[in-house]
Amino acid sequence: MKTGIHPDYHSVVYRDRNADYAFLTHSTETSPKTVEWTDGQTYPVIDVQISAASHPFWTGRTRVLDTAGRIEKFRAKYAKFTK
Repeated sequence: MKTGIHPDYHSVVYRDRNADYAFLTHSTETSPKTVEWTDGQTYPVIDVQISAASHPFWTGRTRVLDTAGRIEKFRAKYAKFTK
């Protein structure tokens, strides 16, 4: 690796306020806000709107669409155009 061309890679806390979930990882992102982590050290904190703790796919709260009803409506609407 060349020296002096890579961004600073440091510990950062990502926090999902919707799910009250936070995790410590490494990133090149920075933030002026800080938070004290469970190990007693202070890290920059980045608030995110959605994470694995609040995403519908990972939490199992996905919506099921009624596609059969939509198809029947389409066929009824355009049935008059078929011969």
